[in-house]
Amino acid sequence: MKSTQKFISENLAHRSENNSLRSLKAESNLIDFCSNDYLGFAKSGDLKIIFEQELKKYPKYSMGSGGSRLLAGNSLFAEELEQEIANFHQSEASLLFNSGYDANIGIFSALPQRGDTIITDEYIHASIIDGVRLNHATRYVFKHNDMESLEQKLKIAKGRIFIVVESIYSMDGDKAPLKEIASLAQKFDAALIVDEAHATGIFGEFGKGIVHKLGLCDQVFARIITFGKALGTHGAAVLGNNDLRSFLINFSRSFIYTTSASFLSHLAIKSAYLHLDEKDHQSALHERIRHFRQNIDSTIKLLDSQSAIQIILLPGNREAREAALKIQEAGFDVRAILSPSVAQGTERLRICLHNHNSMEDISNLCISLNQIIR
Repeated sequence: MKSTQKFISENLAHRSENNSLRSLKAESNLIDFCSNDYLGFAKSGDLKIIFEQELKKYPKYSMGSGGSRLLAGNSLFAEELEQEIANFHQSEASLLFNSGYDANIGIFSALPQRGDTIITDEYIHASIIDGVRLNHATRYVFKHNDMESLEQKLKIAKGRIFIVVESIYSMDGDKAPLKEIASLAQKFDAALIVDEAHATGIFGEFGKGIVHKLGLCDQVFARIITFGKALGTHGAAVLGNNDLRSFLINFSRSFIYTTSASFLSHLAIKSAYLHLDEKDHQSALHERIRHFRQNIDSTIKLLDSQSAIQIILLPGNREAREAALKIQEAGFDVRAILSPSVAQGTERLRICLHNHNSMEDISNLCISLNQIIR
């Protein structure tokens, strides 16, 4: 036991020395420029009203699901919700998972096999990387959004080929060139899988996502959508055809061996979709994105992003952390993203914009950023 404790202590000390030690923070009274609640659904009074109205239709609901979906935890409500989600996103079927992490672990640990090839963008999410590590397929990484690099990897791929990208990248906020990637996927008979976590609710008609907006639903083999960001609830779903849904039910360990989310969680997801489909929530957010970018000083290293995720590069853990603390002292909840979460030398401030941020709040944030970052 002493050797294990020594290992823990030494690793924590190393993180502390590198200014990369993580810790939990309680909810603050700062103005939110940190959360993924892009549309403001998580604290929306309107969404709460919809949820409460829907809840009255089910007076005999249970607090817990009682087990995994394959045992006691399934319900007609969950299956109907899955079909409603699929219809909304123009997909044949969907399968609910308890989180985006579970969904990515589930599909990427089960689908590719030994002898197959997975080709991922170098900036792909950690949950996808973890899922890929659980299978025996060969993995290649192509340079971020670089089609020449992707094609080079496709030319040496063997077996069944999977291309995996995000439509909006969580650490840079930029878009993948999905039309070009889809074209290459067709050329090399590859299955294209797109994580739409940070696009769902934000892009496309009523927030149906970038795949839908570009008319690529039939060219994308599977999509991963999450509900804990713009939809303000919790959970995720894999969109695809009926055979993929059945395959995951039979072979996805993160689906099979976990207790299903509760009825209340599923009802919250349904309510969020009802609210999403009520009106245009997207225009107000994109107006705020434009306002932010127009008011940031041109000398600041602001990455090119038209999403709710705005990135200011501040290389060095100490530099990024100190800048974030100064911004927080000015009243704004902005967090630093440090290495090893991002590559060393690309440390940054990650600023998330929301519908619940007023234009005045955004203007004041920009004034503070322009003064602090020089």
